[in-house]
Amino acid sequence: MTDPVLRLEALCKNFGGLQVTDNVTLDILPGEMHALIGPNGAGKTTLIHQISGVLKPSSGRIFFAGRDVTHAGPDTRAMHGLARSFQITSVLPAFTALENTAIAVQARRGSSFRFFGRAGTEAALNEPALAALVEVGLEDRAHVPAARLSHGEKRALELAMALAMEPKMLLLDEPMAGTGPEETERLVQVLDRLKGRFPMLLVEHDMEAVFALADRISVLIYGRILMTGTPAEVRDHPEVIAAYLGDELEDIHA
Repeated sequence: MTDPVLRLEALCKNFGGLQVTDNVTLDILPGEMHALIGPNGAGKTTLIHQISGVLKPSSGRIFFAGRDVTHAGPDTRAMHGLARSFQITSVLPAFTALENTAIAVQARRGSSFRFFGRAGTEAALNEPALAALVEVGLEDRAHVPAARLSHGEKRALELAMALAMEPKMLLLDEPMAGTGPEETERLVQVLDRLKGRFPMLLVEHDMEAVFALADRISVLIYGRILMTGTPAEVRDHPEVIAAYLGDELEDIHA
């Protein structure tokens, strides 16, 4: 059996007397697009914060790329290849798309930030940064300040910055949030092209995008994994329908 790239073992997170993550065990396999869905308040953000290292679990263990990273911080996990997109960092609005992405390359290599030198002018940083922009379809916007990009283009830029980190795995935290239909379709196409290169954990409320992209889906309800299965298994599961999907299935089946 293939070893998982990410494994959560009996993960729990309590805030005082409130248990937000309740005994979550989950594997993400190499090359897999794994979606995490659930209603607002299900604990998805808290779980993602624990995976990325922003929050420490109350109990349980987190393994990434063969290492126990339960107590490692976000920077250490990023250096091991865990990149969180869409909240990985704040886009610098005065810097161009190329410069923002070059800074991500610079961070991955562990070199100091030399903003006064404009990272995007250095060939060693510029070339991989431009390659990442090409992958997300932003090459024509490389020299545009981030402040002038549309909301969907900023989402794509954040994905390019994550790719520039040379990830072993991507955490995609609601990439479609706030995007219009055309921008959503563009992001879905980009993610579909990236499928198989490395594993991705997708947290998303757009069910049409989830069912179009995911290899497997885990459903989180009240901090617990209700089930994990293929899109077809999730779509037909009566408890999932009752707890979350409901009328949205009409759009998915259409």
